[in-house]
Amino acid sequence: MSRKVLVVDDEKNIIKGISFSLKQDDMDVDAAYDGEEAVELARQNTYDCILLDVMLPKLTGLEACQQIREFSDVPIIMLTAKGDDMDKILGLEYGADDYITKPFNILEVKARIKAIFRRAERMEGKKNENSVIEKGSLKLDLENRRASIQGREINLTAKEFDVLELLARNPNKVYSRENLLKIIWGKDYPGDERTVDVHIRRLREKIEDSPSNPRYVHTKWGVGYYFNS
Repeated sequence: MSRKVLVVDDEKNIIKGISFSLKQDDMDVDAAYDGEEAVELARQNTYDCILLDVMLPKLTGLEACQQIREFSDVPIIMLTAKGDDMDKILGLEYGADDYITKPFNILEVKARIKAIFRRAERMEGKKNENSVIEKGSLKLDLENRRASIQGREINLTAKEFDVLELLARNPNKVYSRENLLKIIWGKDYPGDERTVDVHIRRLREKIEDSPSNPRYVHTKWGVGYYFNS
């Protein structure tokens, strides 16, 4: 079954080039040219990945990302301006899973997308009896990729769920930021450790009663993060 990707950019030549390349790899591609159209298409369709430019008319990419996160955990890759670290950090804060800096190499874009697909396929392949993790009031449904606290569903992004699942599967094991980057984002991911810190902070804001005094996701100062219920 072919994968479906939404490409969002207000520059038609960029969309044309990305779409042509992805279609050569048997992906179905939809296009949107502004933030409002991107949100509407994401609401109406099921995508395996969204490429979302930061600078868009009507709604910015950050605003579109935030709105999509209200109803979907589809993996989102932000396209940011070269050297603009604030766009990268804000993209992660608003719920993006990854970012690519413009100008980009189309081979890098395809590699990032395929890495997301491989990760999804590995998760889909985990069909065993141990498909639910329950720790205190936290419940992770691994097969359906849903998280809940005291029966209330928590809307996690794909990467937030991946991080939480890894930590919860291995309680009390401390993972360094570098190890989490390699395991969750892939060994060739060019981002830095701030990516992990942002995702951990967002995760705590969603699952902890007191993010500054967490019950589940703890910090081992100078080392990394671990799970303990």
